[in-house]
Amino acid sequence: MFMDIGMRLVCISTGIDFVSFKLQLFAIIVFGCISSEGWRYDRGRKRETCLFNDNGNVCNYGVGIGVIAFLASIGFLAGEYLFEQMSSVKTRKHYVLADLGFSGLWAFLYFVGFCYMANQWSKAEDPPADIGVGNIKAAIAFSLFSIFTWGGCAFFAYMRFRQGAEQAFAPAYDVDPGAMPGATAYSSYPGGQDMGSSAYTEQPFGQNKDPSSGLEYGAPTY
Repeated sequence: MFMDIGMRLVCISTGIDFVSFKLQLFAIIVFGCISSEGWRYDRGRKRETCLFNDNGNVCNYGVGIGVIAFLASIGFLAGEYLFEQMSSVKTRKHYVLADLGFSGLWAFLYFVGFCYMANQWSKAEDPPADIGVGNIKAAIAFSLFSIFTWGGCAFFAYMRFRQGAEQAFAPAYDVDPGAMPGATAYSSYPGGQDMGSSAYTEQPFGQNKDPSSGLEYGAPTY
């Protein structure tokens, strides 16, 4: 049972490493695309405007969640390599719960960001010469992909939490099968049930006779 749990934890850890790498890549694309060409200088207004329907909050939101997601994915990836070195069970539990909570929250925030950016982009006017259109569409698309990757990371964290709970409450001793309903008890050693009291009828302190001397030794009295 412990070997099976260990193998499943290894598979979960490998999946988390792969998902964490994708999270870093997607986060770079989202905030990189918005930062590079999400803004343009409007000569009429003499200021920079966001391509998302001139709504600066959308650009700031996309860059913000992308940067935080990138830093968090690096932190969790480093935590995966240090996970086996955590000697405290409580520390491991807190790390897994933090991973689960943050991943679930960021999947929700990316969902909000995807809906927010898609809605504002549908209302925005096409920029001159379509400059920055490809970056904006890429940011929206990878925001959608990030929803599933962060959701997958939350799923792996939940599976690790379940496996850790099963291992923590698993018995460290062999359970007698006879104690479980419908199971048979351990069989006795050969001849154990047939042996009566005859094997122990001889008195341990009876009179013994030394054949060499012909003397008899009586049982000691206390």
